[in-house]
Amino acid sequence: MKVVVVAESFLPHMNGVTNSVLQVLAHLRRRGDTVTVIAPSDSFLDSNPLAEQLPDQPELCSGFPVIRVPSLPLPDYPKVRVAAGFVMRIRHLFEQLQPDVVHVASPFVLGWRAIQAAEAMGLPTVSIYQTEIPTYAARYKLPWAEELLWQHVQRMHNTSTLTLVPSSFCKRQLRERGIQRLKTWRRGVDLERFTPTRRSAELRARIAPNGEKLIGFVGRLAAEKQIEDLAALDSMPGTRLVIIGTGPEEKSLRRRLPNAYFSGFQSGDALGAHVASLDVFVHPGEAETFCQTIQEAFAAAVPVVAVGRGGPLDLVDPGRTGWLYSPGDLNGMRAAVEHLVTDDEARAKASAQAHKEVQGRTWEAICNQLIGHYARAIDVNTRLQAHRAKQYISSGWLSRNVLPM
Repeated sequence: MKVVVVAESFLPHMNGVTNSVLQVLAHLRRRGDTVTVIAPSDSFLDSNPLAEQLPDQPELCSGFPVIRVPSLPLPDYPKVRVAAGFVMRIRHLFEQLQPDVVHVASPFVLGWRAIQAAEAMGLPTVSIYQTEIPTYAARYKLPWAEELLWQHVQRMHNTSTLTLVPSSFCKRQLRERGIQRLKTWRRGVDLERFTPTRRSAELRARIAPNGEKLIGFVGRLAAEKQIEDLAALDSMPGTRLVIIGTGPEEKSLRRRLPNAYFSGFQSGDALGAHVASLDVFVHPGEAETFCQTIQEAFAAAVPVVAVGRGGPLDLVDPGRTGWLYSPGDLNGMRAAVEHLVTDDEARAKASAQAHKEVQGRTWEAICNQLIGHYARAIDVNTRLQAHRAKQYISSGWLSRNVLPM
């Protein structure tokens, strides 16, 4: 297959979107597919805003060429880039690449241009709904923008051939918004990186020299993650909070969580060791479409306490692999964490069940499902194009606009 992957976010910025794209690229490489990635540049000057031809010596990722388009940083979060440019430029790239399918990872700006370009050319698009951006509006003090953002989401995904959602919550949410052609595609987990065998006594002793139980969070330190809610746990006796990650809210969080240990950004095996060394994992963010870090905690045999909205509803089995609490109920969050850190037997049972829960959820299996979705999108697009052609003929458009032979 010839695939173009259009990534709204990509290296060097690591987040859930980037990680998923990297896993997909690795899988397509193993299959022998032909892939090109289109992604924002790390600097507006790294790309020629007027260029429409494929570069002679493109950047490579997993052996595949990466075409960078100009981008600008968000004012308060410079690591996040927003692509500039026009639909026509993306269309010219598609005309040169001639893909069988366009994979659009978490579309918003660049992804929307790609969807429009593909639709104009009759190319099938598989759009991955991965970020609940409209709900971020209130967190960033722009509540008036939420409905406008939802309208944009509706346009993007109803123009896409197929939209893949990561959870039952998202499928209901988008269906209620009138978005059609929805399929579920979840995420895999790296069972070699996230495993209880990486639990480190040395790391635990450094973080908790008095033998405290470790309560951890992993993720981007940004407003939408609601990490400030963990202040309800910061003074819990016999415990210590561990905050793993970086982001624009770090300085504020250090003030709000004075007893917490901030590990900074971790990746690779070091991240695996940090996760496995926790006793309980907590995720307070209400805007998670999936919450990959919950699966990673499970793989490391760490039980989870999470807010009962979004992706965690599918992942956490209350009383078995962890606990869910109602949005805003921080007393409920604290009670669930206290139960797990003070009851060794309950925590051990939840750890064992959590580890068992994700066995088999490999990226290999998940990406094989994605290939099936590609094939389905190609088939749906073929039928859509045939239907549109039939409408043109039945409307008399051809007889009015085509000269007789």
